[in-house]
Amino acid sequence: MLDQELNQAPQALFGRTDGVPVGWAVSCGQVGYAEAVAAMEARAAAIADGAAGELVWLLEHPPLYTAGISAKTADLLDPGRFPVFETARGGQYTYHGPGQRVAYVMLDLTRRGRDVRAFVAALEAWVIRALDAFNVKGEIREGRVGVWVERRAPGAPAREDKIAAIGVKLRRWVSFHGISLNVEPDLGHFSGIVPCGQTAHGVTSLVDLGLPVTMDEADEALKASFRRVFGAVVEARPPIEDSAD
Repeated sequence: MLDQELNQAPQALFGRTDGVPVGWAVSCGQVGYAEAVAAMEARAAAIADGAAGELVWLLEHPPLYTAGISAKTADLLDPGRFPVFETARGGQYTYHGPGQRVAYVMLDLTRRGRDVRAFVAALEAWVIRALDAFNVKGEIREGRVGVWVERRAPGAPAREDKIAAIGVKLRRWVSFHGISLNVEPDLGHFSGIVPCGQTAHGVTSLVDLGLPVTMDEADEALKASFRRVFGAVVEARPPIEDSAD
């Protein structure tokens, strides 16, 4: 009943003009990066051709670094630590690995107004509203991509750490790539790169903030928030089976 009520929430901020629900798929094991990108791009092409519906695909990757189209070689501090993949998404270097929820977002913007800035703002709102479920105040900052949280400790100056990254690509007005939310990754793994080119700020996670949030709980918060921002969802199968455990 609760699931049905959530799907019948008021009109979404960046919803489809026809109200068709988005497929919502979750992979339970770790999925290899190259395999995931190939499946994601194939699905995005099928959406553009009208042969498949929109899809949000939640997964975890094994430890790896990705280089966006703006990545600088000097920001890869430890190139031999994990595999490095060049990617078509916007942004610079980022880390993916266990304990981080990656959500690949394959949406048809021809059904949502063809407004790229509004789409990126909707992605930010999606993450921020999901964080609200755990009483975490996520914020955006001019000139810095992603979602940030302010950290304060007695006797120390305030600092801001990134809790979620956003990097998307559009092809024929269909999006792919998406967002990553740090639930409980090994934050030490970020030390092999300059995350998103930011040297003055750190990274954090829900667990690092003192919140014992499970991946399932994070997924439920993301799903509820997605409905409010993008519209109804329907359970779907992942594009590929899990390729690694």
